[in-house]
Amino acid sequence: MNSTCKISEIFESIQGEGIYIGEKHLFIRLLGCNLACDYCDTKTCDDKKAVTLTKSALYDEIKHYDANVISFTGGEPLLQSRFLADFLREYKGSLKKKIYLETNGSLPYRLREVIDFVDTVAMDIKLESATGEKNDFSTNDEFLLVARDTDVFAKVVFDENILDKEIFHIANLGLKHGIEIILQPKSPISKNLDMTGIFQKLYEKYPRVRLIPQMHKFLNLP
Repeated sequence: MNSTCKISEIFESIQGEGIYIGEKHLFIRLLGCNLACDYCDTKTCDDKKAVTLTKSALYDEIKHYDANVISFTGGEPLLQSRFLADFLREYKGSLKKKIYLETNGSLPYRLREVIDFVDTVAMDIKLESATGEKNDFSTNDEFLLVARDTDVFAKVVFDENILDKEIFHIANLGLKHGIEIILQPKSPISKNLDMTGIFQKLYEKYPRVRLIPQMHKFLNLP
């Protein structure tokens, strides 16, 4: 049993991505990631500012915040899935907040440990054309099967290098699982990026899609 977790920061802000954009969330950023995406804006490998907290210490740290949603983010929070499961099992009832999990969608076996305590899953579909990380989409498929009883949606960061075969795989995941898909242009947005053209290509195959940039960048929020 993992009795502690490593956290790089805790802060309240406005959710700047996905279908709940504009909501006030309490962000708990867990340290570490199993991927190394080219566009990552989080220094997950630098643990100099990270703190190690027990379950009770984390509860004491966050219980006074008034945001109605706790967003566990990273890095990749599911690397510390056992701690999350133990923490939420013990304290979710006392916190009386919705639990929102932001994840890269690569660890379905770890998602199983926490899924009973999570209300919303925001899963990334990582495109090799944008991240440099290989993805055959089968792990995303398995992940969505685990998350299917939650309020789950997928976020896709893309740039002008997106491939037609990637659009095909995204659409197939949407069709199979019936999820909302958020197309998010990689920041900073390239002048060469035909956002609406790429949106239309996906929309023709799967219409439950929205085009939403990272709004916290425009609002100068963390």
